Parts: sequence; structure tokens; C-alpha cells
Amino acid sequence: MGLFKKNPFGHNLFIKKWLIRILGVLSHRRFRGFNELQIDGSEILKTLPDTNVLFISNHQTYFADVVSMFHVFNASLSGRDDNIKNVGYLWNPKLNLYYVAAKETMSAGLLPKILAYVGSISIERTWRSEGKDVNRQVKMSDISAISKALDDGWVITFPQGTTTPFKPIRKGTAHIIKRYKPIVIPIVIDGFRRSFDKKGLRIKKKNILQTFEIKEPLKIDYDNESIEDIVEKIEYAIEQHPSFLKVLTPQQLKEQEELNEQRRWKS
Repeated sequence: MGLFKKNPFGHNLFIKKWLIRILGVLSHRRFRGFNELQIDGSEILKTLPDTNVLFISNHQTYFADVVSMFHVFNASLSGRDDNIKNVGYLWNPKLNLYYVAAKETMSAGLLPKILAYVGSISIERTWRSEGKDVNRQVKMSDISAISKALDDGWVITFPQGTTTPFKPIRKGTAHIIKRYKPIVIPIVIDGFRRSFDKKGLRIKKKNILQTFEIKEPLKIDYDNESIEDIVEKIEYAIEQHPSFLKVLTPQQLKEQEELNEQRRWKS
């Protein structure tokens, strides 16, 4: 790779590679050390094409979620099976990996700007701005940027657009799926909200079990399924459909309490 080669967004790949290496080394113990990231399904990543793959996930913190994905994806592609042991997998990271994030979040401070250079597709939220509810049109330049990223590689998105659980899925994700027909891989994460602050920068509690499940590609009839159909599939796939709020049976409650005990903060 030449020193001056750039990606479609004009980011120097040599600089991007070193930023991923440095940030990866600095963040590694957050997922393997201070806490323990339990991964399931990483073998699926090894079967995927190099471009036009869209990852959809629930969202728990601004930054830790996507940082964990950079670790898991690169570890898997370098031969690890459901683990991020030995941070050497970051020596040759996947450089055509992007994630969708709010523009105002990625421009608020030096660290977010560095994280943006690593792979952010920064878009203007149509429903929220500067802490207030808004209602504005989707910018075509934002849609074009996501299309460009899919053409170049893999894209991570959080279709709820918020870290608050069980909020509605934004239809924009379904429109992108229907229009560009990517392979859609659901991811379900947990434990991040308990172990990090809302931004995902400060460790709030240690010895938390963090879970990271990669699921099989969604089966989607791109031509015949409606936007509403795809939205519902996304809700179920990332386990954010209202039905997941159902009352638990005594046995399920006991199992949940046992799992929470593993996730409990141990001083």
C-alpha cells in the first residue's frame, strides 16, 4: 500500500491504518482485561464478500459499540475464532470498514474527530439535533455517502439511531437495504451500557460480561418486501421488537438473574 493512497472519502489509508492500530491497542483491555467480551458467530464474517455488506446492531454507547466491532471483525478475519486474544490482529486491519454516525457527535472534540477519520460516515439526523426534536428531510449527500461506502466495503449502522433500548427502527435503514440490496448481518450486543458511560469512553464498572452475537444474514426479498416488512425484520433481528419486553416466566427470570450475576460489578 502506497503512502499516499486514499479511500473514496479522501482519507489517507496509511494514516487510517496507524490510527486503527494505536486506538485498538489503547482500547483492547476495555474488552479483554477490565471486562470480558464473549463473542458468538464470528465464523460468519469469514464467509462474507469484501463489499456491499451492511451490519445492523442495537446501540448501547456512542463509541464503545463500534470500537468493539473493529476488534471483533479484524480478529475474525485474521483467523481468531470468537475471541480477541493477542492484539496483533490489528497490524493489518480491514481498511474498507465504515460506520454510520451523527455528524454532531463526530465533530464534538478531538477524539471523536480522530474516530471519524477511522471510518465514520457522518450524517445529519433528521429527527434530533443539539438535544432537541426536529423534523427535516434526509440529505441526498448522506445517502450517497452510504452507497459509496457499501461499494467500497462493509458498513455498520445502528438503525434505532439512539442508545435508548426499544426505540423504533428508523425507516432510512430499510430504504437503504431495499435500494442497494446489501448482505445484511444482524449483531446483538449487551453489557456495554453497564460497563461504560453513555459515550463509551469512560469505564464505569469492571468485570462486566459483555456479549457480542453475530447472526446469519437476513433473508430479504428486496424487490417484493415493503419497507414496513424490512423494518419488522430488523426489529426482530437485533432483538428490539416490542415482543422482547414480554413478561418472563419464573425459569427465564432465574436464568436472567444468573446471567446478570455474571455481569455484576465486582469490586
